[in-house]
Amino acid sequence: MKKLSIVAFLGLSLFAFSQETIKTQEERKPENALLVKSDHAELDAKKKAGEEKAKLPKPYDPKADAQADINKLKAQAKKEGKNIIIQAGGNWCIWCLRFNNFVQSTPELKEIVDKNYLYYHLNYSPENKNEKVFSQYININEQQFYPFFIILDKDGKKLNVQQSEVLEEGKGYSKEKVKKFLQTGKA
Repeated sequence: MKKLSIVAFLGLSLFAFSQETIKTQEERKPENALLVKSDHAELDAKKKAGEEKAKLPKPYDPKADAQADINKLKAQAKKEGKNIIIQAGGNWCIWCLRFNNFVQSTPELKEIVDKNYLYYHLNYSPENKNEKVFSQYININEQQFYPFFIILDKDGKKLNVQQSEVLEEGKGYSKEKVKKFLQTGKA
């Protein structure tokens, strides 16, 4: 009796699972439309980001001798009594370009930078990872998120390494958070 019950149960289960739900063309349209809309939305977002990136200034120079540039800035910082802010990133990084543009196009922030810092864009890209330069300030074996900032005092001593995500707001940056960061060297 148990065997018969098990066989019957398995037979019914097999029958139940083998039934195919047939949807009419009308029933399938919403699913397909949703997938197409999602793909178009994603493509539109990528297109807009690409257009935005194309319009923004490209401050990173993969061919620059970053160590020589930073050495010159250290000498200049000592003479002028200013700190150095190194923005690490690359022209491939939309958030790096957004930050640079935000600071340069916001008079209040640009004034703080010009008054207190010498500013340098330290390139990280496949063409030039600047590993020797980066290794002076960070552990290059750890995952980095770009941009990030290295703050040096007027004597070239590292004061802080600051990640940028705490400065973000929506698809850009918070003026108040960036202002505080630029005034104190910390977020």
